[in-house]
Parts: sequence; structure tokens; C-alpha cells
Amino acid sequence: MKSVAPYLGVRTPERRRALREAWRGLNAPTNNELGEACTSLWRQGEREYHYAACDLMNRFISSTDETFLVQYVEDLLVTTSWWDTVDALGSVAVSPLCWRYDASRLIDRWSQSDNLWLIRAAIQHQRGWKGNTQIGVVLNLCDQHSDRGEFFIAKAIGWALRDLARLDPASVRLFLAGHTNLSRIAVREARLGLGEITRASAHHAPSDETATG
Repeated sequence: MKSVAPYLGVRTPERRRALREAWRGLNAPTNNELGEACTSLWRQGEREYHYAACDLMNRFISSTDETFLVQYVEDLLVTTSWWDTVDALGSVAVSPLCWRYDASRLIDRWSQSDNLWLIRAAIQHQRGWKGNTQIGVVLNLCDQHSDRGEFFIAKAIGWALRDLARLDPASVRLFLAGHTNLSRIAVREARLGLGEITRASAHHAPSDETATG
């Protein structure tokens, strides 16, 4: 990651302590104030400023409206991009705002773009939704990019399938059977998810002694 942006050398716990102190008593910003502040932080060269923007976004995400993803987050996703900031933005902004507002058209546009980071964000846009995950939507996004071998896209597909394995293992097995061209990276993650389900089922299965009621 150091080849993407230089670092000041501030560790995460120290950064977050400093930010909490700096933001103590700060009034909730408007949608545009938050977006402009995060954009200003992103313009700084060192990576810790980009992480600070994500922390600020996370703290005040309730101040945003349905324009925030298009107006601010999309640009940040494709600026000084690497998996660390793209996934951080996914956690603090993309996933919660896609949950709050209907962003299906935006996600489709990201998925159909030529930018691998927008594609990664699109595939992962429902991470953390757990039982509310729209399984068909996520599988369709994975299907659109199933023949791509780029590491960061394949990894995103794998993580998405691993999450889905906890919710609908049968659909994940069917997806794997129908996508023999899927990257080994994605297949490995999906199988890890299915393996977790198998092990959990075995752990909770009744023993021979208790099953003979």
C-alpha cells in the first residue's frame, strides 16, 4: 500500500484517539459539509488523512442523504485507490447508504464500468446486511464478472459468495457448479464459507446416543 500513498507513520489506535479529541463537541454536519470535509482530507497526500475521512464519514453517516454516494463517495472510490480505502468506504458509506436508499441504478452503473474499484464496491455493496442480503442481486453481480481474473474482483466475488454461504449454501453450490470458469481465488473463498457451514452443522448435530430417542 505504501506504493499507492505515503504514510505519516501514525498507527490506527493513535489516529483514532487523536480524531476523537479533535472532533469532541463537533456539531453534526450537513450532507455537503461532510462530503466536502472528507474530500478535503482525501486531497492530502498521506494515507492517514484518507483513513481519517473514512472515520469522519462513519461518525456522521446519519447526516447524509441519498445524493452522498454519487456526489462524494464515487469520486473517493476512484481516487488514490487501493483495497484498503475502497473496502473502508464500502463499510462506512456504500453498504449503509445502499441499505437506507435505493441505489440499485448506481450499483448497476458501477458494475458495468471499466473501473475495477467501482466493480469491487458494487459486488460488496451488501456486506454486513446479514439476513437482509438480497441473495439474487449479489449472485447476479458475481455472475457479471465471473470470467474476470483480476485479483481484487475475484477476491470480492469470493467474499460475497462466502457471506452468502452462511445464508443460502445451496445457491452458492449451484453457482459454483454453473461457473466452472470462476477464478480459483473466488472458488477458494466460497468453499471456505461452505466448509464453515458444514463444520458448524457437524458441531451441532446430535450424537448417536442422543439421536436414538
